[in-house]
Amino acid sequence: MTVTRSTNPTAHAAAAVGQALRAWRERRRLTQLELSARAEVSTRHISFIETGRSTPTASMILRLTECLDVPLRDRNAMLLRAGFAPAYTQRPLTEPSLAVVNDAINRILDAHTPYPAVVVDRQWNLVAANDAIDLLTAGSADFLLEPPVNVLRLTLHPQGMAPRIVNLTEWSTHILTRLRQDCDATADPHLEQLLTELRGYSAPAPSAPASQVGTGTATPPALVVPMRLRTAEGVISLFSMTTVFGTPTDVTVSELAIESFYPEDDITAGYFQRQSAPSHRRGCDQVVHGTPP
Repeated sequence: MTVTRSTNPTAHAAAAVGQALRAWRERRRLTQLELSARAEVSTRHISFIETGRSTPTASMILRLTECLDVPLRDRNAMLLRAGFAPAYTQRPLTEPSLAVVNDAINRILDAHTPYPAVVVDRQWNLVAANDAIDLLTAGSADFLLEPPVNVLRLTLHPQGMAPRIVNLTEWSTHILTRLRQDCDATADPHLEQLLTELRGYSAPAPSAPASQVGTGTATPPALVVPMRLRTAEGVISLFSMTTVFGTPTDVTVSELAIESFYPEDDITAGYFQRQSAPSHRRGCDQVVHGTPP
């Protein structure tokens, strides 16, 4: 008996989309019943979609991927796989239509001076920064500062900022944990590769608990994980906050994040205020065209 496999492209597309949706559901640790409740779709229909027995419409793909918090880039890919047009634009930041986004970013970078702030993409590559970031990266090897600059690599590389980070073990653990979360959220293989690379950088064990580093006395546990950096004027301490665009409909914009560093104490605040220069910003238009930091 000869079995002939189907060569129907629609069937292959339905199977591929179903497998992708199932993978995202499992990544989000949801059962079909839980997804059914969120999307207001029967579990039977979800099962049929995941097994390729039913071909989802574009609106159904968008509904399910919204409930699964699938990144916009991957929603577009799933729509294309099913034979539909992408639902979200993907434009370079240099395009005039994104001028309002560039303006917002530059306003934030300007307003945050004299403290450091960077804009990164989905893979933690530098998109823009204000000039205060140079105070953090001083002494790093030139090859780490050549575009595209990966901010996490620059931070933890033995020839980057790592030798100046007093609490390197604590800070690297914080970064690796966050990167692991990014990998889980996006399923981006490039982030997985970056995580493997960064894990290969050895961080020396601290000589004292992180709460005591640079102080000489025990202090209560920190509310946030600080980065303690050695400078010519002594140790400074910074913590970071992340800003993203709300409800983006463009892939590029959805993948941008602004990391703003704040002083943890008056000593750190004074250090940056003394070092501040008249020129505050290295904007998006400069970085995306390849101007090194």
